[in-house]
Amino acid sequence: MTPSENKADGSSSPGALSRASGVDLRVAGLRKSYGSVVAVHDVGFELPAGQMISLIGPSGCGKTTTLRMIAGLEQPDIGSIVAGGRVLVDDETRLPPEQRDLGMVFQSYALWPHMTVFDNLAYGLKRRGHAREAIAAKVAEVLRIVGMSQYGERFPGQLSGGQQQRVALSRAIATEPGILLFDEPLSNLDAVLREQMRFEIRSLQQRLGITGVYVTHSQDEALAMSDQIAVMRDGRIVQIGKPADIYGRPVTRFVAAFIGLTNIVELRAVAADGNGIAGSLPGGATIQARVGAIAAAPSGGTVAVSIRPVEIAIGRGAGAGTGDNRLAGRVRTTAFTGGLIDYFVDVGGGLELRVQTTPPAAAEPGDDVTLSFAADRTVVLAD
Repeated sequence: MTPSENKADGSSSPGALSRASGVDLRVAGLRKSYGSVVAVHDVGFELPAGQMISLIGPSGCGKTTTLRMIAGLEQPDIGSIVAGGRVLVDDETRLPPEQRDLGMVFQSYALWPHMTVFDNLAYGLKRRGHAREAIAAKVAEVLRIVGMSQYGERFPGQLSGGQQQRVALSRAIATEPGILLFDEPLSNLDAVLREQMRFEIRSLQQRLGITGVYVTHSQDEALAMSDQIAVMRDGRIVQIGKPADIYGRPVTRFVAAFIGLTNIVELRAVAADGNGIAGSLPGGATIQARVGAIAAAPSGGTVAVSIRPVEIAIGRGAGAGTGDNRLAGRVRTTAFTGGLIDYFVDVGGGLELRVQTTPPAAAEPGDDVTLSFAADRTVVLAD
């Protein structure tokens, strides 16, 4: 498809952007050390064409180093990177960044302050030897795609943070890269604009079929923008999968706590119970769990389970709730956050569970309540 050809929905996209639908990314065995410090250890994943993967984890976990190795800004000690069937890095090959057919959107936007928006976008195309008319057409089309057509003659300093981020994104896709890399591109924006931009980027990525690697420390961004999430810790990928699986079936305490709010509870005197397990809480009540690391649960021993606050129903009185697991408790405090209400409920034995519901409030501080939640939403953790 050429820039002038329209897609079936009436929109158009830059010609070679559709070419990205045939690109995939394979990363295998990446290792990067700085002296005695191993920043990335045996990192690998496969990304189908047109999908987005988010690398997420705390500061220093190796996610940005991994992204920089894909971009060619860092060289791995060992490992391989293959994009669209073309080797970027292996034991014999080390392509420089400019030969990798990648685009990158930086946290700092990295726009030329002395150039207009048009010239910022045109710069890479000029370096590639495109004709003036082709550059003008390409820049105009990309600006239209991101809703910035009227800002071509402005300078970056005359734009808001969100507008600058759109320009940075436009510049990255103008050169029609096979793969687009994002290095925490929304971290400098306020909360409202950040949420708006995450959906805009995701929509654009899906509409153009661009394969993307997105680095973030924000769980909300990772969940909202990804086809896959790779959770990293201490230079390693500790769990990788679809967002719903990472959230609903975390493998370890770290993943459960890092991706979304959760209650992590110790169950004692664990015993097999049908296709799951049952165990006792510190206060003596028994609950069931049917998902997670069931096979690793020691008979008669202790295991940790994860229960998301949004999975727990709360009702006043002893007879409320119909879930597999039911606990009596007393509300200690509540917090209203707009779309959600948090309840902190004492369920005995020194254990407090956090519960979240939508307004109106289901209980008030001091109320005796029943908490109920499903066994198949109670996840046994491997550690």
